[in-house]
Amino acid sequence: MLAHGARDGKIPAWAIAVDTPAGWTRDCCTYARAIGVDAVLYQGEWTGKPQRVMVLNVWPSKLPTLQAELDADRKHYLQRDPTAKTRSFPVPHAAMPCQATVYEGSDHVDDVVAFCDPGKVSGVRLSWSMSFNDGGPQQRALLDDFMRVVVASHYRRYVAPPLAKPAAATH
Repeated sequence: MLAHGARDGKIPAWAIAVDTPAGWTRDCCTYARAIGVDAVLYQGEWTGKPQRVMVLNVWPSKLPTLQAELDADRKHYLQRDPTAKTRSFPVPHAAMPCQATVYEGSDHVDDVVAFCDPGKVSGVRLSWSMSFNDGGPQQRALLDDFMRVVVASHYRRYVAPPLAKPAAATH
């Protein structure tokens, strides 16, 4: 398990499990919390820069469809960078519908975002995102690792492990 969240009203507790590609570091609790996300995967040392950091966000479903989530994200991005180019494509995930968008920013930093919908009963949606330098030598390898993470992500209802019983006192 990479990250989990507590029950929130009618929304059951959730967990996201994923295998981490070789060379990537998993973090749910130090850097992820510091930047306000559910989890991050990064290569090398943590720099605090968004390039080459995969970011997991999980939130309560508010918009009616996955397409509505994509449309809202695209609108927000293009408001910040009206000359950006976008292209969207389906993600072949076996367990849930996912769609991805690549934003080619005018700042020569590109962003890829994949939205997934684990279903109405989950009460949540999730996204993976990552920024990378446009045309950088590692771009293809980064995108390949990113897509492997997205398609390997699995939603589960979270059940907290039982609390350990205190050891019996000996006198």
